Amino acid sequence: MLVVSTRLKKKNESYCDHFKLISSKIVCRMKCTRIGLRYYYSTSPFNQRILLLKNAPKVDDALQVFDKMLQRQPPPSIVQFNKLITLIVKMKHYSTALKLFKQMRLMGVPVSIPTMNISINCYCRLNQVAYGFALLATLFKQGYSPTLATYSTLINRLVLADRVFEAVELFKKLLRDKLCDPDQVMYGTVINGLCKVGHTTKAIELLTFMEAGSCKPCGEQYSVVIDSLCKDKMVDHALELFAKMTGKGVLADVITYNSLIHGLCNFGRETEAAKMLRDMEEEGVSPTVATFNILVNSFCKQGSVKDAELAVQEMVRRGLNPDVITYSALIDGYCLRGEIDEAEKVLNGMTEKDLAPNIITYNSLINGYCKKKQIDKARHLFQEIQDKGNPAAARELFNKMQATGVAPNIYTYRILLHGMCKNSQCSDALALLRSLESKELMEDVGLYNILIDGCSKCGNPNVAMGLFDELCLKGLKPDVRTYTVMISVYCQEGLLVKGKELLRKMEENGCLPNRVTYNVIVQKFLKEKAFEEAEILLEEMISRGFSPHIRTGLCKFFMCSNQSKCLT
Repeated sequence: MLVVSTRLKKKNESYCDHFKLISSKIVCRMKCTRIGLRYYYSTSPFNQRILLLKNAPKVDDALQVFDKMLQRQPPPSIVQFNKLITLIVKMKHYSTALKLFKQMRLMGVPVSIPTMNISINCYCRLNQVAYGFALLATLFKQGYSPTLATYSTLINRLVLADRVFEAVELFKKLLRDKLCDPDQVMYGTVINGLCKVGHTTKAIELLTFMEAGSCKPCGEQYSVVIDSLCKDKMVDHALELFAKMTGKGVLADVITYNSLIHGLCNFGRETEAAKMLRDMEEEGVSPTVATFNILVNSFCKQGSVKDAELAVQEMVRRGLNPDVITYSALIDGYCLRGEIDEAEKVLNGMTEKDLAPNIITYNSLINGYCKKKQIDKARHLFQEIQDKGNPAAARELFNKMQATGVAPNIYTYRILLHGMCKNSQCSDALALLRSLESKELMEDVGLYNILIDGCSKCGNPNVAMGLFDELCLKGLKPDVRTYTVMISVYCQEGLLVKGKELLRKMEENGCLPNRVTYNVIVQKFLKEKAFEEAEILLEEMISRGFSPHIRTGLCKFFMCSNQSKCLT
């Protein structure tokens, strides 16, 4: 009996202990649940408010929510703070977002990697990449490991800030030290940067590296390199890469095809470009207005305006509406052919479709009028303006353009000044230049080139020399055209020594003479029977890979002159 009693007692004690353990767990869970529920109900209004801000973003409302979040005890999770600050960043209030980030840290709110990434992004968008790198250093000091997003943001901003080589060095470090595995976006950013600074070969090497790795390139990366090759005048290489890309099963998009069509057109290979258009349609890629604009512009530049018109008809047949770029290309094409009446018809058709001409349209028309020596029409583009040859009238033309919301740009002024100089109105052109208030225009070497050349041809060499001196005193850098024109001016005035001195000076200033420069000075020396100097320059010219203008005639003249010299 005693044994049984002892066993029952122990069993009861065991039940009691078990009951106590269960009871304590239940109490603990109840407490945790209360805290959890209380925390959920305290933060759920912020979730709702942040959601409302997404639909109707206002920075003042976001700041009010932030203040309430900081006052709440316990404070909401860092995830909610991140969501709110992300909304402010999307509103492009980067400085405000950074102020909130600093305030959070002062209040002791624990920040996370995403918070730091948001802040780095803000600094980068404010072009303060150095501060972004300072935060990166802070991450390392605090024992955090930066994520792919952190590095992607920094590399992207370095590329956008034209600091491509720094971006490439950072990218190399990531690969070398295995700090993260770059994704397609990061690879694409670096490839784009390399192409941007003309290192297409390096971009191709990186593309090949991607092909060999686990992160395969997509159509976007191929398109960037193909476009860069086309811009580098390496269209055949671009076509090879395109064939390689499609051979790997990577689908080309309209951007890829547009780059190739543009590249082919730039080399006068319109037939191949048209075939590329058919190929893209067969692959299910629909051409856009931009695609046809490339063809239209190319046909017009080649003088085949009728082919351009046919391309426009094809656009319309496919349900695409020609835009201001299409019509401007047609107007330019007719103006290049001297068919101003046809250009005006296109302009009228354009306005009938409620398409407003842009600055390119006006530039083409002004250029066309000037070529036809219809300077008055250039000035009467909007309304009749009296006093032909008055620079004030030309100035009024541009005022009219501005009044319609189209601001004349530097090319507009170049075209008009060139037309005025060509029509012996150099004094008026010079007066127009002097009346300009824009610093950008007053410091345009192209405008000075037009006036220097125009004044020399109008029989005002002293004015041309004065303009050249003025250009140099302003600290502007003369280009090869400036030097060539000035060498011609000096030689025409019999100042051959000064012309040769300027030839040497341009090289010292880092501006190499071209074929035209050499031809100008050699012909002048030959004309003045300075045969020894001409021979030296001619040999120098040929050694640099430049062929003399009408080479046979020049050499024959040179040899005959030498022979006559020897006979005497």
